[in-house]
Amino acid sequence: MLSKPLFRDRTHAGEELAKEILLQMSWDGFQADQKMVVYGLPRGGVPVAVPIAQRLKSPLSVIVAKKITLPENPELALGAVTSDGQVLWSKRKPQNFNLQQMMLQQAQTKAQQAWEQFAPSCPPVTAHGVLALVVDDGIATGMTMAVASQALKLHQPLAIWICVPVAPMELISSIQQWCDRLIVLETPYPFFNVSRFYEQFDQVETQTVLSYLQQQTWLQ
Repeated sequence: MLSKPLFRDRTHAGEELAKEILLQMSWDGFQADQKMVVYGLPRGGVPVAVPIAQRLKSPLSVIVAKKITLPENPELALGAVTSDGQVLWSKRKPQNFNLQQMMLQQAQTKAQQAWEQFAPSCPPVTAHGVLALVVDDGIATGMTMAVASQALKLHQPLAIWICVPVAPMELISSIQQWCDRLIVLETPYPFFNVSRFYEQFDQVETQTVLSYLQQQTWLQ
């Protein structure tokens, strides 16, 4: 059992993650002019992604993915969908086709609405030919991270790195299938949920995400 949280807040987690990313890049011999884009999964992944983008001096953008859930159990991910329609189902997806479509439509509508809010503040970047780093504040089921990576692959990046502060050990092998490299700082047991590893884990508001996207001063 943990005697104390691993991270003060999402910013602290991002700072620690940035150190590990830079270390692994140095091992791989990445050049200073290597084009990179940091993608945060809104909303909670964006404050983690900010220190990483700052250290790499890279643009910060977002990929919007929403869990597909039953109305009576919004925490249980039966699948995930991105704003542009990439879909991934878990083995627990309902067999009823009409129910599947209803759940999918509800989740995709939420994802599209969120993207419409964030898109005007995102920099004009593409994942094509760049090192794409996908960042969240932690992995619980892995569904949204997996579908986000699936969506990125369509743009033919140089490589996809999934970067998170914490994740359950039992999900590591499955998440590795969705990326070229997985960077996880801690795999504590028992896991339960992401929030228990942070001292402060307040809900990230939409306006906070917009502010981070609009204030990319490290690129100036």
